[in-house]
Amino acid sequence: MTTATPVKTQYEAVIGLETHCQLSTQTKIFSSSSTEFGATPNTNIDPICMGMPGVLPVLNQKVLEYAVKAGLALNCEIAKYSKFDRKQYFYPDLPKNYQISQFDLPIAEHGWLEIELSDDAGNPVRKKIGITRLHMEEDAGKLVHGGSDRLSGSTYSLVDYNRAGVPLVEIVSEPDMRSGQEAAEYAQELRRILRYLGVSDGNMQEGSLRCDVNISVRPVGQKEFGTKVEIKNMNSFNAIQRAIEYEIERQTAALEAGERIIQETRLWEEGAQRTISMRSKEGSSDYRYFPEPDLPPIEVSVEQLQQWQSELPELPAQKRHRYENELGLSPYDARVLTDDRFVAEYFEAAIAAKANPKLVANWVMGDIAGYMNAQKLTIAQIALKPLILAELVQLIEANTISSKIAKDILPELLEKGGSAKELVEGKGLTQISDTAALESAIDEVIAAHPKELEQYRGGKTKLLGFFVGQVMKKTSGRADPKLTNQLLAQKLNG
Repeated sequence: MTTATPVKTQYEAVIGLETHCQLSTQTKIFSSSSTEFGATPNTNIDPICMGMPGVLPVLNQKVLEYAVKAGLALNCEIAKYSKFDRKQYFYPDLPKNYQISQFDLPIAEHGWLEIELSDDAGNPVRKKIGITRLHMEEDAGKLVHGGSDRLSGSTYSLVDYNRAGVPLVEIVSEPDMRSGQEAAEYAQELRRILRYLGVSDGNMQEGSLRCDVNISVRPVGQKEFGTKVEIKNMNSFNAIQRAIEYEIERQTAALEAGERIIQETRLWEEGAQRTISMRSKEGSSDYRYFPEPDLPPIEVSVEQLQQWQSELPELPAQKRHRYENELGLSPYDARVLTDDRFVAEYFEAAIAAKANPKLVANWVMGDIAGYMNAQKLTIAQIALKPLILAELVQLIEANTISSKIAKDILPELLEKGGSAKELVEGKGLTQISDTAALESAIDEVIAAHPKELEQYRGGKTKLLGFFVGQVMKKTSGRADPKLTNQLLAQKLNG
């Protein structure tokens, strides 16, 4: 009698993200101190953000506007009535020993955003990720640890309160993600949206975008969630994906070994490529929330809401769909072009001048992007303006110049600007499309290479490329490539 081999349990991850986004206001959320990054420590401070006795916070109107616009862009319901709360916790970089945040009545709830991945065949796969809530709050300061001790690590800590009171929105997702790749794409799409709105620069290196991951693992088919673990200290989208992949493996291995997963906060160690335990996880009861007595409730009028809604730009997902459906671009091209709002606007300005969308896309994503990366420039800083790119593309389409000539003059246009048409005419670079002129050049090239002609006619037809190159060289790259190939084939085979 044979015994059946036990079926191996299959596990799946359940992932949600809590994302803190610094808003791009000039001043702090409840006071007039500057939010400038990199200022001398403890210079962008005032009695309000330092929690001095007797001072009263006043909500920055621009913070409310940016929070509502972010909520609208994330398809959230904007609360008719919202309030601030005190979140109690004690830490050296929190001057008041509480943080003004929002607890049970946030400014926005019940939204979603769309992420786009690719299947094995390269086809786009779209998925909606739910947004639980978006709320406003103030940031804490920053601890800088110094000195070193073999046993205890740092020997002292310095406190910089410049960041205290900097405005944040915290965006909490639903636990709808199932892989590190989905989570990384969610974070990137969230940053794209915020940048399109102009409400945050999303710079992870400066702490303008900080993501904490909540992750649990459960057997496939089980409805109940597993024990949740939070991961902090990830400063790139790549780190988010790798931290999640590591944690999935760690939790799965623990469950298979019969171990219990502990609810805790863990840190991602970039150097070691692993998570390590930091502390047991606090619950909301540990923060002893109560309504903030120094700030009135928030009520956004219908008129104000409509005004802010009307000011929203076309968002990344909307642009991707339009580029694919109306312009016929591939999902890949649409994704690259819409990653940055200003690149998308540059592209759209060029095609508005009647240039071929696919050709414009190729130039923007290829040579122009390469130049910007090499020179560390943004698209707004290059001298080649979109109307001139359109002119260049139209010269190629009209067979006035070849793509090779366009590439030759592009560096000058990128650095100095000016008219593509005038540059071509001034340098005498117009394409030779006259059959008689081309035949004359071809006859001279064939006559100068009898050995290669004999080899070609002997069956070595790949030499056609050699002859094309020689004609191009003779005409300084001005020969019409298509016509040159046709005429050469006729003469070589004649």
